[in-house]
Amino acid sequence: MVGVVKDSLGTMPSAPEFVLWRTPFYDVKSLKGIPDSYNDFTKLRLPITMPLPPATFSGSAMELDWGPMPTFDDLKEFVNANPCKMQESWTSIKVQSKSRDKVFVTTKGNSLGGQRSTVLNSLGAYLRYLDGESRDDFWQKVHERMPYAEGRDGASFNTLFGSALSLGILSRRRVYFEAIKHDKERNCGFLSPFGSGATISAAVDSVCSMEWYWLLALKSQISDDRRYHIRIWRWKGYLIQYTVVGHEGPAILLVHGFGAFLEHYRDNIGRIAEGGNRVWAITILGFGKSEKPNIVYTELLWSEMLRDFILEVVGEPVHLVGNSIGGYIIAIVARLWPALANSIVLINSGGEVIPYSSAPFTKERKTSGASWLGARFLLFYLRFQLKDIVQNCYPNKTERVDSWLIDEMLRASYDPGVAVVLESVFSFNLSLPLNYLLKGFEEKVLIIQGMRDPISNSKSKVAMIKEHSDGFLIKELDAGHCPHDELPEEVNSIICEWIVTLSSKRLVVSYR
Repeated sequence: MVGVVKDSLGTMPSAPEFVLWRTPFYDVKSLKGIPDSYNDFTKLRLPITMPLPPATFSGSAMELDWGPMPTFDDLKEFVNANPCKMQESWTSIKVQSKSRDKVFVTTKGNSLGGQRSTVLNSLGAYLRYLDGESRDDFWQKVHERMPYAEGRDGASFNTLFGSALSLGILSRRRVYFEAIKHDKERNCGFLSPFGSGATISAAVDSVCSMEWYWLLALKSQISDDRRYHIRIWRWKGYLIQYTVVGHEGPAILLVHGFGAFLEHYRDNIGRIAEGGNRVWAITILGFGKSEKPNIVYTELLWSEMLRDFILEVVGEPVHLVGNSIGGYIIAIVARLWPALANSIVLINSGGEVIPYSSAPFTKERKTSGASWLGARFLLFYLRFQLKDIVQNCYPNKTERVDSWLIDEMLRASYDPGVAVVLESVFSFNLSLPLNYLLKGFEEKVLIIQGMRDPISNSKSKVAMIKEHSDGFLIKELDAGHCPHDELPEEVNSIICEWIVTLSSKRLVVSYR
């Protein structure tokens, strides 16, 4: 964008000087020098830059005759004289304008907006929420929404102020500065050695986490050691990493499993694209180098994210390919939004195939103390046993579990917010059977099943698929839980052949 502007204005007789305005949170000298590990990054103890004062502009030297300012009666007379406007609609607009909440501006009424001073006053009310004093109108507005915003501990800050941060009404530096200032004020000019208040900690943790993922996103886009270019997509304000390879052919979207990332398809993306396809691969929210916000993670949340990715980024129906829990998520997408899926490829998918009479309803899920504690123990265990666990999922070719794969998984395990993602393990609801989710997709479902999967009983699963799912094509492989990475050549060939066969069938149907 900057290059285009420079080229356009550079031909002018007096070309303007371009100065990029940079407002970093941390005083970072070079993105390439930033470590990939959040632990190593925090050890750098980089200083946080101060927020800038509001910009001021010099007055215009031009002499202008502004004329008289129209009164409200003048405007009403003009509107009444306009045949395209009715008096009732004008009155309606007046009433709506008067009744509109000046602080919470979204349809649901839980996200802050408005002018900068309004948002700053609301931030101040949020930071002193637990102080028990200065309960002004802004405090009351925040108080009314806290029960809905605090879906889990600390989540209220992002719920209330996420939109203001995304729109630039509020900067991450300003939030950090105001939080630290308030903490000092409540502790006689010192930062408390015993920890800050809950809302102050939530604000500081959120903006520091946001900045870390922003730096990761920037660094990912300039890295020279990638096989493909990493792109960034914002979903609900969160940073999601993805890539796309190929310029023509059917659209394919690859979705990884729990604990993985788009690079888990390292030897699939390019090879499938070479088969005459356009291939997208995404790192879903909460994994890899995508953002890990403080929210409640569910299968439906990830399904909605994939739906929006297909609509906003791909822009057309896709062949969905998913491994492990990624397979279950794409099955949900196919059930809820069938027009977005041309076919479904399940690679050792999560979920069961069982006889069903009706589909159970899922209840809203919230975190508990048990899941909080369990996630921390699970994270500790995974960090020390990761290589053995992953190698167990690659029984045929354990050498595929190389240092790069383990290092990247370990790196992600130290990212801020990763424990929150792990809490979802204790609330997963895979009760909707795959044969229910994929009803109506007969002849459009390919099952690639590693028969030596240590996580599930592959023989029993394949038998149930054959019994209860007509029209599913099944390919059994001598592999574990991740056949696409353990036997990439075989899986690539199967997927490419599948796409060609389906495309041929569609052509035949279209000619009839």
